[in-house]
Amino acid sequence: MSSHMSEAKPATATSVGDMRRSAAAFLFAGSRGPLIGLVLLCLVLSVSTDTFLTVRNILNVMDQITVIGIMAIGMTLVILIGGIDLSVGSILAIAMMVMGYVGHPDYMNLSLPVGILAGLAVAALCGLGSGLMITAMGLPPFIATLAMMSVARGLANIITDGSQIVGFPDWFTSLSIVRHFGFVSLTVALMILLTVATGIFLKYRATGRNLYAIGGSPEVARLSGIPVRRLTNWVYAVCGLLAGLAGVVLAARLDSVQPSSGLGYELDTIAAVVIGGASLSGGVGSIGGTAVGVLIIGVLRNGLNLLGVSPFIQQIIIGVVIALAVATDAWKRRAK
Repeated sequence: MSSHMSEAKPATATSVGDMRRSAAAFLFAGSRGPLIGLVLLCLVLSVSTDTFLTVRNILNVMDQITVIGIMAIGMTLVILIGGIDLSVGSILAIAMMVMGYVGHPDYMNLSLPVGILAGLAVAALCGLGSGLMITAMGLPPFIATLAMMSVARGLANIITDGSQIVGFPDWFTSLSIVRHFGFVSLTVALMILLTVATGIFLKYRATGRNLYAIGGSPEVARLSGIPVRRLTNWVYAVCGLLAGLAGVVLAARLDSVQPSSGLGYELDTIAAVVIGGASLSGGVGSIGGTAVGVLIIGVLRNGLNLLGVSPFIQQIIIGVVIALAVATDAWKRRAK
């Protein structure tokens, strides 16, 4: 062996530290402001109420944000490619109703696991339907998903003629109730794992990076050889699938399913992504920023409840926060 050939050098502590900082910087790209806002919000609520900064309340906040958190992961992918999905709340509802109808003893009684798979499949198909309306029919994402929102909500009501389905096995409801290791339920763990996995996908997989390219300029991405239509269909199908999964989590929490579930959830989901630093014009955002946005909405709602603020006033406050987040995004784009 030639003496001048160099041997592979082991990773040093500095290089490992740089890799970790790089990963963290990507995961929370563009979310420094929201992260600071979250910290300040927690400080204000800690001073304003004695019960906010307790272990029990923090665990309650984590339980409360699980549904929106899972939905926001899919919405992040959609917004990254410059799209929007107004149908996620209705897809959540139809997934819940299909799950209940297929798996509940009072209806088809094919076992709850089969019902869960059926609900997830229908949710993914609804998302794919939105994608096909955009890519094959040329509809704007706003119109396509608005149509799907109406169709999915109508189908959710047709399944049981608008009636709710109540009562599921104990093992199913325990998924969101039993805290393992004393602090985390399986549904919260699922949300965390999905968040981390999506962050890794966006950073280390070529397909994940391609989503940013599509959001930056679909035509340039197409000319670069990126399958824009196929990835758009895939993104909307994944968004629908995650909305269906959020419906399963919500059913476990409520021990029931009803066709009116998920009303207004699309607004909170979009708000979480935008508050976390994503741009509605596409190409900008991070999964870590979305997680921060979800926490801001969850902490804000929880804190306002602890302070005894009227739910109607809470709607106004959340609306103002959303408006400020979108205005900040517009100011940034004009500045660039």
